[in-house]
Amino acid sequence: MTVEKTSVLVLDCAEPMELAEFYAGLLGAETRIGSDPDFVEVVGNDGVRLAIRRDHGYAPPSWPRPEDSQQAHLRILVGREDIDEAEREAISLGARPVDTGDSNSGPRDVRVYGDPAGHSFSLAVYPLPTE
Repeated sequence: MTVEKTSVLVLDCAEPMELAEFYAGLLGAETRIGSDPDFVEVVGNDGVRLAIRRDHGYAPPSWPRPEDSQQAHLRILVGREDIDEAEREAISLGARPVDTGDSNSGPRDVRVYGDPAGHSFSLAVYPLPTE
């Protein structure tokens, strides 16, 4: 018998409520605070579940770093026709483009940003084109 499990991606930051509100706005989700004010969940459509945890010694990640690999990032899937609007929403909420290409907009299928606490995330076209 297998024990039923679920998972949640947890992002560390200095101000969990501020970062939770960013992701709730970006994902059309809601924030939930339990008994621990240093741990906020973001729960929404289509099974979105993310948690934000206060780290009192938090230092933002640096991306891209040539000396080591990226540890993890959140990929947010959108329809091809919606990627430009999703980009405008992300930037209006406080995201910063970090893509190293000539432009972070246009016909590309993946666009990379930093959230207000410095974690990288991407907007990606879904479903991916089949060739």
